[in-house]
Amino acid sequence: MKIEKLELFLVPPRWLFLKLTTDDGLAGWGEPIVEGHAAAVAATVKEMEDYLIGRDPGQIEDIWQVLYRAGFYRGGPVLMSAMAGIDQALWDLQGKRHQLPVYAFFGGAVRDKVRVYSWIGGDRPSDVGVSAREKLEHGFTAIKMNATEELHYIDSHAKVDAVLERVQAVRDAVGRDFGIAVDFHGRIHKAMAKVLAKELTPFHLMFIEEPVLPENNEALREIAQHTSTPIATGERMYSRWDFKKLLTDGYVDIIQPDLSHAGGISETRKIAAMAEAYDVAVAPHCPLGPIALAACIQLDACTPNVFIQEQSLGIHYNKTNDLLDYLDDPTVFRYENGFVPLPTAPGLGIQVNESFVREAAAQGHNWKNPVWRNEDGTVAEW
Repeated sequence: MKIEKLELFLVPPRWLFLKLTTDDGLAGWGEPIVEGHAAAVAATVKEMEDYLIGRDPGQIEDIWQVLYRAGFYRGGPVLMSAMAGIDQALWDLQGKRHQLPVYAFFGGAVRDKVRVYSWIGGDRPSDVGVSAREKLEHGFTAIKMNATEELHYIDSHAKVDAVLERVQAVRDAVGRDFGIAVDFHGRIHKAMAKVLAKELTPFHLMFIEEPVLPENNEALREIAQHTSTPIATGERMYSRWDFKKLLTDGYVDIIQPDLSHAGGISETRKIAAMAEAYDVAVAPHCPLGPIALAACIQLDACTPNVFIQEQSLGIHYNKTNDLLDYLDDPTVFRYENGFVPLPTAPGLGIQVNESFVREAAAQGHNWKNPVWRNEDGTVAEW
């Protein structure tokens, strides 16, 4: 059994799918993507093709090591995301070959179902109380929302008050036992992050996310002194080496590696095991497509320190196509009382609707995030 063919599909709303086919006709799927840099990741996957064609797809760890080390330059969002999608596809092939879900290769399931949360409010959060109530009525037990719009290094406390008003509207709509996560999205600099973290503490949030950019993780020490709310970060960290100092410093409570960015299932499994040794929870980042989510759920199934899973159904980015559009059987992601059951089908546990993928790839996309500016004209973090 050898890898014979590699195909890439740029599909709306902002995703990239990968299909690996073996010489005996078996296919595995992955989702290698950096949102806003899909073409760069696609080119990188094609560069890696020489290391894949003719290889035994069952040699997943050796292929991972070759892709990571053989090119000399390593790490970062584009290279690790290309590797992530390849790794997902290899595990999909492995599971299909042996007629087992991927989590069976990691010691089997440690849970019966995985808790999930839903997004509300969009990039510029509004009507969050109404939206949160709708998610509650649809059976979700937790939501995440962006905290702010543009925020300068030092900014108005009126903007802080606006955040508090929105979070209060959500709490009023859903009650005290509903999970609320507030994503700072790296938009907020240290001084204002301290203010917001302190002011949000009375709302008993599930977590605050990326209170500062990951390149400023040293600021988490100071921010943690201003709140008892769990602090989460990690969607823009790409390997176990990126997470090493974060975990050692001890100021993060939840890590959020993305299985389409952080080297795939193989690498994120190792990152999660490192986190467990530091008594840190895992909540994989996944505002992406169905292949990425399927990979996440396989990891969630066999990882005891996972406590909740992000998913993109109805997220504000999915305007042209949504999470379930590319699946033959969308019921594999059926959300019940805030949980998704573990898949039992082999590989990643999904069947991709290949004809629909090919039609959508003919349309493609060129998604880019917006460029934001502060009132004085300086570029703001999005």
